[in-house]
Amino acid sequence: MPNTKSNSQSGAPPALVSAVKRVLRPLVGLLLDHNLTYTWLSGILKSIFVEVAEREFRLPGKDQTDSRITLLTGVHRKDVRRLRREPAADEAPPASIYLGAQLVALWISDDRFLHRAGDPRPLPRRRQDDGQPSFEDLVTSVSKDIRPRAVLDEWLRLQAVEVDDQDRVCLKVEAFVPSKGFDELAYYFGRNLHDHMAAARHNVQGGEPPFLERSVYYDELSLDSVKALAALSEKEGMKALKTLNRRARQLQNRDRESPHAQHRMNFGIYFFDIEAQQDDPGPDTDAEIKDK
Repeated sequence: MPNTKSNSQSGAPPALVSAVKRVLRPLVGLLLDHNLTYTWLSGILKSIFVEVAEREFRLPGKDQTDSRITLLTGVHRKDVRRLRREPAADEAPPASIYLGAQLVALWISDDRFLHRAGDPRPLPRRRQDDGQPSFEDLVTSVSKDIRPRAVLDEWLRLQAVEVDDQDRVCLKVEAFVPSKGFDELAYYFGRNLHDHMAAARHNVQGGEPPFLERSVYYDELSLDSVKALAALSEKEGMKALKTLNRRARQLQNRDRESPHAQHRMNFGIYFFDIEAQQDDPGPDTDAEIKDK
């Protein structure tokens, strides 16, 4: 059960303090990359504290009050009152995301668009007289309201596909995470890290059953070894993603008319490497600093 009592920094579990600092370092680095300051982040944090307290920490049978939210969060009651009355921010994904994800999921799971080995086949741009599946068929099978040419132009901009010398559209990535397009990359950054952290929170709090959250960690490796492991992780990870994607699509087609089809899931992989000395954050607590 979550602890709803107001904790001072000195009363927070040291292991949690250390973990939160480690989690925040890359986020703060990203903010500084974009000239976003502590003042900006503190405003965002204030609104998130109020939002989460209102949504998740209600007392059964009672209205959530400004005073209770102030008690839970430490945010001044005047700010709580203002933030609760502000309209919710629009967090809808970029327009290209939803359709793009559907199309790629279909391209890498439907036998019409796959080689026998299971790889996505290059698709002729336009519908073929011989019935061979085309990029136009792919797009119109998901939406007849969007022109295939508009989708192709956007995917070329994002470098998610390329057109070969036979005028075929070739998928360059097997999950729709484009290498270009800041809005699209930022959307996946937020969605995937949110779900990973939500799963980790559930597990740290002793939630049952625990979510799958596993990793393989090794240090004292050469750069060549890391490159070999990166290639292996991409190969094996993509196998897992494609297998899950195919099965999820089958189940979604079965479930979509059911009144119980109200859940979503997210399964992901990642790989990271860095020189050990660059990853050393230094002392994590005031006690450690004082002991130096």
